[in-house]
Amino acid sequence: MRLIGLLGGMSWQSTAEYYRLLNDLTHERLGGLHSARCVLYSVDFAAIEVMQAEGRWEEAGTALSEAARALEAAGADFVVLCTNTMHKVADRVAAAVDIPLLHLGDTTAEAVKRRGVTTVGLLGTRFTMAEDFYRGRLAGHGLTVLVPSTEDQRIVNDIIYDELCLGIVKPESRDAYRRIIAGLIEDGAEGVIYGCTEIELLVGEGDSAVPVFPTTRLHCEAALDHALRPDPPRRPGQP
Repeated sequence: MRLIGLLGGMSWQSTAEYYRLLNDLTHERLGGLHSARCVLYSVDFAAIEVMQAEGRWEEAGTALSEAARALEAAGADFVVLCTNTMHKVADRVAAAVDIPLLHLGDTTAEAVKRRGVTTVGLLGTRFTMAEDFYRGRLAGHGLTVLVPSTEDQRIVNDIIYDELCLGIVKPESRDAYRRIIAGLIEDGAEGVIYGCTEIELLVGEGDSAVPVFPTTRLHCEAALDHALRPDPPRRPGQP
């Protein structure tokens, strides 16, 4: 198994879910006492969140690039950036290392297309829903992406930062998400992307009348696929 480099801490709640899922999935596939080979660099999210709020994305990109280089130095074979929002700086992080970065937008889009869905609703932080770095990546795979109204985007975002990132799960917040999901379906969504790693702590498949795409699980599945992929056959004369 290749060594998975997890770049997490944004928030630690969702990164803990990454770790749990990777090991659950490893056990499902390999059985016995097998667990995931991984190394984790967990940042202080308080500092990153201030950079987000103040629009200091270049500085945030520098911080995550340094973390990615630390993962590479620790022996990671590829990087998994354990956050949707910070994929805003994914290209910069990828350019900072000589190992691949497994892009969350690509793994999500591929899962959506496998289900035959072409129009998806997207929930996430305000950055993910309103900006093009994530929506554009999905659109580049041929998907039509719908987002909630501006007011509903605020509700989704505030629940993420004020509750889920702190490990707080409220029934009334679940009801709000269900209402917003139903609105996306009414607008034509054939599926809904849970485009923030914390969202899966609040809602699941049963909270939507159409297929849902939980990005944390999808990213973990893709990471394990990559980690367990056989090495290509060597050509004669290769070391």
